[in-house]
Amino acid sequence: MHDQTPRLAPPEQNRLELLAPAKNLAYGIEAINHGADAVYMGGPAFGARSAAGNSIEDIEALARHAHRFGAQVFVAFNTLLHDHELEQARRLTHQIYEAGADALIVQDMGLLALDLPPIALHASTQTDNRTPEKVKFLQDVGFSQVVLARELSLAQIREISAATSVQLEFFIHGALCVSYSGQCNISHARTGRSANRGECAQLCRLPCSLKTPGGEVLVENSHLLSLKDMDQSANLEALIAAGIRSFKIEGRLKGLDYVKNVTAWYRQKLDAILESRSDLVASSAGRCTYGFTPDPKKSFNRGSTDYFLHGRQPGIDSPRSPKYVGEPLGRVTRVNKDGIEIDGQPVTLNNGDGLGFFKPGGELVGMRLNKVEEKAQSKRLLLSEPMPGLKVGTEIFRNHDQAFSKLLEKPSADRRIRVDMRLGEWDEGLSLTLTDEQGICATVTLPCDKQPADNPARALQQARDQLGKLGNTLFVARQIELAFNTPLFIAASQLNGLRRDGIAALETARLAAYRRPERRIPLRDAIYPQHRLSYLGNVLNSAAEQFFREHGVGSIAPAFEANKEEREVVLMITKHCIRYSQHLCPKEVPGLKAEPLELKMGKDSFRLRFDCHRCEMQVMGSLKR
Repeated sequence: MHDQTPRLAPPEQNRLELLAPAKNLAYGIEAINHGADAVYMGGPAFGARSAAGNSIEDIEALARHAHRFGAQVFVAFNTLLHDHELEQARRLTHQIYEAGADALIVQDMGLLALDLPPIALHASTQTDNRTPEKVKFLQDVGFSQVVLARELSLAQIREISAATSVQLEFFIHGALCVSYSGQCNISHARTGRSANRGECAQLCRLPCSLKTPGGEVLVENSHLLSLKDMDQSANLEALIAAGIRSFKIEGRLKGLDYVKNVTAWYRQKLDAILESRSDLVASSAGRCTYGFTPDPKKSFNRGSTDYFLHGRQPGIDSPRSPKYVGEPLGRVTRVNKDGIEIDGQPVTLNNGDGLGFFKPGGELVGMRLNKVEEKAQSKRLLLSEPMPGLKVGTEIFRNHDQAFSKLLEKPSADRRIRVDMRLGEWDEGLSLTLTDEQGICATVTLPCDKQPADNPARALQQARDQLGKLGNTLFVARQIELAFNTPLFIAASQLNGLRRDGIAALETARLAAYRRPERRIPLRDAIYPQHRLSYLGNVLNSAAEQFFREHGVGSIAPAFEANKEEREVVLMITKHCIRYSQHLCPKEVPGLKAEPLELKMGKDSFRLRFDCHRCEMQVMGSLKR
């Protein structure tokens, strides 16, 4: 006999969601195993990372694995669509829904005018979600989760949270686009590869020079538009207080070691908060143990910043290099024919570590460590090959920790759902009830003769030992209760069979209790906050135009990807200000005259325009035919 008792999920406002990237099925499984409450991945087409697509079969397999823990799978469907792609997109949304995905991450509003399946919709950060009015509109037209702009401060997040009831998602880690997401057209203008179509050429990571209109070079060959990576490790509680409930890790193109390490890092951070907050719960089940000590500094990063969360601050850019520089080890004290010596630092180095340094011209060069010899006050590093440019005083960095990497190459996490077990008597034999950490129950029974044990203490201990052997299942015993009037003799084979049946029944009960989120019911009279849309409104197809007209927009220009803009226009809108970063801001330097500036990138020049009222910078340019 089996009894299955599903339980309703806690209210959304009480659930914290750790959302991790999944380049493919294997990465998604590891993200779940390392503690993600949800993962986001691309589908067969129309995802904002064109190099990270996945088949319907892989989405289905990942959903099966995630749902066992009550975790979710979101599919990035967040590019702009041409008219001829609408029907393919519509069919694909139904296939994704049938595969078991929990939500679509959407940019193109034309999708809302199509016959979609009843799948939950999330508004991508590509929809430029910066104001309460915009987020309220997205909520009213049917989005259940909105990814806020990375540039927002805590005060702005609080304002949006107070004005809306939609679940708010925020990036907490990973690469930063210098432009407001969805408002960058520089890649399409210069290469024909549109960021809004998932093909960004990342021109912002290239070296460039800063000039006056008269030709005076202020900064030469520097990565002026390249930013450090986001790291909100220290601000999670502040984000919770501001209203964030979904904490997103960037990185669908990053390596598996990054996914494992960073997911585990934030899982531990959020778990510590949950331990101290009885009013909050994780949005999925299971606790993780790790075979390594998570450390985000060990994975690819360009340095760290919490960006504008606490207001504008210096040092958010990474002008030296857009690559992973690594952790500083020390400076060269001697150069030998087969290697170097560096001043001693409390860091353990290993054969095979990756090292790097900047050559005098600013180029970042990598090398491999063949052998390390510890000395009293220094380390002797034998290198794989001679490295021209190394000299006394050069700073050395480690960008690959071989020992740490080897730990992550192995199975490195074990995620288990805590379960309480109660073995008791039944009229015709024994009953076993299992209740997991989310309150989902299953009961199984075993008809048998009940014989008093000759050795009660040994019988009780054997029962506990056999029931607690949960081995390769999803579960770990939290509490085992033996509810007998008189201790009974129960054969080990009977206990094992009862335990197996109970675990199978509980897994079935968990799947029966799982409910995919439902689509939010849209309000037909929702009015878009603007009555006119320029090319920055990203309307590329007739369905999107129909959508906006139905919601009160009278004038609609086609998206930049329609190639209609002949004049100089805004190609990029950024909160990052080169004037500020170069100490040329009139607000910061009294008496300084605000002169026009130009950005030279290769053969291309871009005029910089500064909106000091909004504290924003605009990169101006034209479509390159």
